[in-house]
Parts: sequence; C-alpha cells; structure tokens
Amino acid sequence: MWELIVIAVGLAMDAFAVSICKGLSTEKATLGRALIAGAYFGGFQAVMPVAGYFLGVGFQEYIEKIDHWIAFALLVLIGISMLWESRKKEDEMTASFGFAAMLPLAVSTSIDALAVGVTFAIEGTNIWIAAAAIGIITFLLSALGIKVGNVFGAKYKAKAEIFGGVVLILMGIKILLEHLDILPA
Repeated sequence: MWELIVIAVGLAMDAFAVSICKGLSTEKATLGRALIAGAYFGGFQAVMPVAGYFLGVGFQEYIEKIDHWIAFALLVLIGISMLWESRKKEDEMTASFGFAAMLPLAVSTSIDALAVGVTFAIEGTNIWIAAAAIGIITFLLSALGIKVGNVFGAKYKAKAEIFGGVVLILMGIKILLEHLDILPA
C-alpha cells in the first residue's frame, strides 16, 4: 500500500503543478474552483490507469518475459519527462475553469497514468484500489494546488515536477531490481 501511495503522489505532481498555475491565473481561489480542478484531474488520473491496465492485460501473454523491463522503461521515461518539464519556462495559463480549458489539461497530465496502468497489469496490482488511491490523492492535491498557486505563486511548480519524476524513476528501478532478484520482492 505504501508503494501505491508513493506512485499516486508521484503521478499527481503534474496535476498539482498545473493546479498551482491555475491558482496563479485566477483572482480568487474559491472552493468551487478547487473542486472543479480536483474533479477533472482526479477523475482522469483514476480512469487512465484502468484503461492502461486493461491494455496491459490484453497483451500480457506476449510480454511476460520482458514485463519488468517494460515497467522499468515506462516509469523511468515518464520520470525523465517530468524532470524535463520542470526545467521549461512558465506558459501563460487561462483563468477559465470551463470544459474547454480543463479537459486538455486533465488529459495531458494523466497520460503518464495510462502507462502506469500497464505496469499495474504486469505487476498484478489490484487496479480498482490503485485507481481509487490515484484519483483521491490527485483530487486532494489538485484542489490544494489551486489555493497554493493563488497564495504562493509558481515558486514550487518545478520542485513538484522534480519530486514526481524522481519518485517514478526510483519505482521503475525498484521493479527492475526486484525482478532481477537484486532486491527482495
């Protein structure tokens, strides 16, 4: 369960960082705006690993011999991508919390959760518990991100993305070391 929470927090860091930016773009961080951000980001972060899981289950018989390498590669690549994103300059963000503004943000921040869902299939993780944990943690951090962004600004955006990237890379390395019998499972 501890590993699942760590993965969920790592996956939520993109959504948290975007929520901070959304908080920056709004004059007032209302409860309604925090709930909207939490629902979009948490909802997509919960659905995407389920989709990835069923993709992974569908191809499991073909990839069983290299599944640990796939899980390792996916997590490390996602982590590196998050580290790379943390170095980019700030983009302007619209203050809108409407469907047209929130949907692309929610989809783009949850693509990594799709890939993690594939690794959950490979690892035999209970997808329903994992999806619920990821969704709830992302919901809470995204709602909090609206307030943090509104109060503190973009100061912590890059640090949140770096943290998330490092967590996912370390989890990928751990999976590989366990399958190579270097670490006990």
